[in-house]
Parts: sequence; C-alpha cells; structure tokens
Amino acid sequence: MRSTMSEALTLGAPSAAPETGRRTGIQAVQGVSARQALTWLRRNYGLVVAGVILLLVLGWAAVPGVFASGDPLHGIPAQKLRGPSAEHWFGTDNLGRDLYTRMVHGAGLSLSATVFAVVLGLVIGSLVGLVAGTAGGAVDSVIMRVTDVLLSIPDLLVSLALITVLGMGTRNVALAVGISLIARFARVMRGEVLRVRRAPYVEAAFAAGVRWPVVLFRHVLRNAYGPVAALAVIDFGMAVLFVASLSFLGYGAVPPTPEWGSLVSEGRNFLATAWWLTTLPGLVIIALVLATQRIARALHKDNAR
Repeated sequence: MRSTMSEALTLGAPSAAPETGRRTGIQAVQGVSARQALTWLRRNYGLVVAGVILLLVLGWAAVPGVFASGDPLHGIPAQKLRGPSAEHWFGTDNLGRDLYTRMVHGAGLSLSATVFAVVLGLVIGSLVGLVAGTAGGAVDSVIMRVTDVLLSIPDLLVSLALITVLGMGTRNVALAVGISLIARFARVMRGEVLRVRRAPYVEAAFAAGVRWPVVLFRHVLRNAYGPVAALAVIDFGMAVLFVASLSFLGYGAVPPTPEWGSLVSEGRNFLATAWWLTTLPGLVIIALVLATQRIARALHKDNAR
C-alpha cells in the first residue's frame, strides 16, 4: 500500500514542470520585450525627445494653470528684468512679469492659431488636389497653374499680403497662414491621387461596377492620405514660425495678451541688458519646430515602407 502511494506521488511530481516552464517562457518573453524596447529607445532617442517636447507644449496649451499658476498679465515692478533663477525659470520682463508664466499661457493662443491654419490648409488643399487629380483635363490644368503661381511666392509673403487685407488679430493671422498653405497640400494630394488611381485594386473596383464616389473615398483617398499627413506635421512647424513671425511684426494679439511672437518682439529692446527675454522664447519655438520635423521624418519613413 505504501509502495503504491509512493509510486503515485512519484508519477504526480512531474506535473509541476509545465507550470515552471510556462513561467520561464513568460519571463523570457518579457525579457525580450524589455530588450527590444531599450534597443528601440537607443535607436530612436531623438524621436522620443521630440515627442516629449511636443507633449509638453501641448500640455502648456491645454492646461496652462497646471504648469504655471501665476498671473501672466501682472508682475512685481521691484522684480523687473531679473535673470533666470529657481524662482523665475525664464526670468522676468521690464514690468516684473514672470516670462515662463507668460510663455506657458501664451502657448494656447499661439498653438490654436497654428492648428487652425494647418487644418484649414489641409482640408481645403486636400479637396482641391482631389478634384484636380480625379477630374483631369482642363480642370486639372487650371488648378495646377494657379497652384504653381502660389508656390512660386514665399508662404510668409502670401500671409503678409493677406493679413494686410484681412486686418490685425490672431484669427486673421491664422486665416492668412492657412490660406498660404493650401497650395502645398493641393500639390501633394493631386500627385498621390494620380498614383493611387493607377493601382490594380482601383481598376478592379471599377471593373466590378463600384460607383466612382465610393471608389474615390474608400480606395483612393484612404491610400493617398499618408504623405499628406506627414506634410501636415511638417507644415505645423512652419505654421508655428509664420504665426510667431506675424505676431512679432505686430499683427497678432494686442498687448498685454501673451503670444510667443509678441514676447520675442517685446524683448528686443532689452537685448543688451536682458538677453533672456528674446533668447528663451526663441529657443522654445525652435525646439517645437525641430520636434515636429523629427516626428514628420519618422512618419515619412513609415509611409515609404
């Protein structure tokens, strides 16, 4: 009886091995995933830094009170023109206002104008390029000749010409910048539509009797948006520069409303004594533009694959 029980226990003992093996396999998979993640981070550290910068600036725009709880419009005259310190990260301006607080609270106005401009250029430009690529013939020729004329003029000059007609204000600045970007999106979308139209699956859809609007939106537009999306990220950085430039020239928000371009403009009178008033806001703008360019390059590589 005892031998029978010992044999049963001996036969039942190996049943724990699969459990151990399963745990070891899970740990191995987790180890491989961790190693792969570290390898990806080492190879794409620039993309990670760009993403962190973009998320930080978007956080400034979305919830500025979380990052800077002070009042961006009021300062302490006794603390005017103080350099960067632990108390004032970006220093103070000539009225004693904290420059970091003004940058954080000005991000919402500057980025909202930038997003509006890019979305306007993306939507209208994509529709114009889609019409040109699908219609062909005289319609395509007329649209592309107008696009060529607009592309031959620098976008900032087009924005300046439009803002003189529309008038001052952040909304008009965003509208002018958005109109100047339409030709770029139209050109890229038209080229992608012409490429996708010759694809075998589009011809097969026509042969199957699918209606043209369905083919256009289900097959052509869906497979042509990749490069246009990458261009939108690139133009986001350009739009930041354009909006800041027009604000620097005095066409943006009326002081004392904080806006990135106007902050740089206010500090140019104190370059000799307070370098931080122009340098630090300028570095934030440059960092955001470079971050968007890095993300756009990654999107372009994914689309190329």
